[in-house]
Amino acid sequence: MHSSTPSPRRSARSLGLPLALVSAFAFGGSGTAAKPLIEAGLSSQHVVWLRVAGAALVLLPLAWRHRGAVLQRPGVLIGFGLLAVAGVQACYFAAIARIPVGVALLIEYLGPPLLLGYVRFVQRKPISRGAMVGASVAVAGLACVVEVWNGLGFDAIGVLFALGAAACQVGYFVLADAGRQGERPIDPIAVSAFGLLIGAVVLTAFTRPWEADWGLLAGQVSMNGHQLPALLPAAWMVLVATVLAYLTGVVSVQHLSPPVAGVIANLEAVVATVLAWVLLGEHLGVPQLVGGALVLAGAFAAQTSKPAATAGPDPVAAGPVVPVNSVVPTESVAPVDRVAQRPVQPNQSR
Repeated sequence: MHSSTPSPRRSARSLGLPLALVSAFAFGGSGTAAKPLIEAGLSSQHVVWLRVAGAALVLLPLAWRHRGAVLQRPGVLIGFGLLAVAGVQACYFAAIARIPVGVALLIEYLGPPLLLGYVRFVQRKPISRGAMVGASVAVAGLACVVEVWNGLGFDAIGVLFALGAAACQVGYFVLADAGRQGERPIDPIAVSAFGLLIGAVVLTAFTRPWEADWGLLAGQVSMNGHQLPALLPAAWMVLVATVLAYLTGVVSVQHLSPPVAGVIANLEAVVATVLAWVLLGEHLGVPQLVGGALVLAGAFAAQTSKPAATAGPDPVAAGPVVPVNSVVPTESVAPVDRVAQRPVQPNQSR
């Protein structure tokens, strides 16, 4: 007798895929929403503080619900707040103050290839040939995006800030993976909520938001020649491009494998480039479009290629989203830890 009830794995995929798509589209609009605020007079540092602090305030109830995570893995939470929140956002927003949004995000997507370098040379783990090819293609794409043959076609400091965002993205992948390891893994929602809270505290100390002219939020800003209330892009940046993006993103990873979720997240760069083109009038030339396609193709190839067959008993799968999980095959560890032994703790339930 055959049942028409879908399998748990198929049901999880049917939920995880739309959530991952929502997350990618939501994240993709952050730079487009922030740019008018920066051009109106707020510094990039104050705009990123507004984004992170506003999202941390909204997610404060979730942080309180998962407060036990503070005692479980404080190092992971602090590192995530410093690199994956404060570092990535501050560098990215500083970059878009100097170079086009699409260019900044395409450079930031060198994070996955950079992570392969971290795995290979710092962790000293083997990586697959496909991952190396993907990383090389992404670097070639970056050269096209910044037009190196013209002596760097964009502001050099802006490019360096975008590269800083890519480097901090490596910390995001490593720390997010570390949070799932050990005897008491942390719920990803707790990592996100406390990461934003810690990031807000750190940014408050360095950006000194009390010095900003927040009266600008009561006025109008210009978006591609059109006037609109400043609170509109500010609210979009906090509620959609941060809160919605983080929540749907972390939940989608629970229903999809991290490499699949990471590949879907590459759509963020495409969304950001299209939105900046349509809403901000940032028209990219043919070299930038070709380079952007190469960056995305390289990141996609690096994240989806199979592990090297000769890598030995603990090869590193090429998916840079989960360098540690790909070292230890999930069949040998995850079912024992997650299914056979431990029930979910109350503070880890959704």
